[in-house]
Amino acid sequence: MKQDRNNKNFWNHYAKIYDIEINRFNRSAYSEMYRLISGTLTKEMKVLELATGTGLISINIADSVRSIAATDFSPKMIETAKKKEAPDNVHFSVEDATALSFSDQTFDAVIISNALHIMPDPGLVLKNIRRVLKPNGILIAPTFSHGHLRDSTWKLNALLLKIIGFETYSKWKPEEYIDFINQNGFSVQTWRVLKAAFPLVYLEAKLQD
Repeated sequence: MKQDRNNKNFWNHYAKIYDIEINRFNRSAYSEMYRLISGTLTKEMKVLELATGTGLISINIADSVRSIAATDFSPKMIETAKKKEAPDNVHFSVEDATALSFSDQTFDAVIISNALHIMPDPGLVLKNIRRVLKPNGILIAPTFSHGHLRDSTWKLNALLLKIIGFETYSKWKPEEYIDFINQNGFSVQTWRVLKAAFPLVYLEAKLQD
C-alpha cells in the first residue's frame, strides 16, 4: 500500500468533523486569529488562503478584503466548505500548495494556517507562495508548535497518529519556526504565541527584497 505522505486521506475523512474539533479545542485562538488577520489586511487586497479546510478563516475575514481564493488539497474539505453560506467574495477550489496553478505575482497576501508543520516539504510550499505574491506581499502563517513535545511520550503519540494516517513532519519550537520562515525568502515582521490545544505561533512576514 502506497504511503499517503501528505495526509490527504486523513483530511478527506476528517472534513465532516473538522469544525466541531476546531470549536472544541481551539475556538478562542481562532477568534483571536480572525481579529489579528482582519486588522492586517485591507479592503483593496486580493488574498489567497492555502489549506483553508472548511473555510473558517476565509469566511470570517472576508469583510476585510477585496477577494479570497480559498483553497485546499482535500476535495472533501472544499466540498464541505462550499455547503456553507459564504460571502460573495470568497471562492473555494482545490489546489495543491506545492504546485499552485495561479500566475506569478497575483496576490497581495497569502494565508496558510496550521498546515506547514504537517506538510512533507514546507520549503517547497513557501517557494510557491513567494511566486504568487506581489512585491511587498504579506504572508500570514499561524502554525502549531510541537517542539516542546520531543520526548518518548510524544513519539508514541505521533506513531499512533501516523498509523491512522496523520503525520506531523516538522516539530518546531516557536523560535525555530520563526527561523525557518526567515530562511525561506521572508522577513518575519511580527509574531506571538496564542493559547490553543498546542501553542499556536501567529506570524506575519513579508517577502525579502
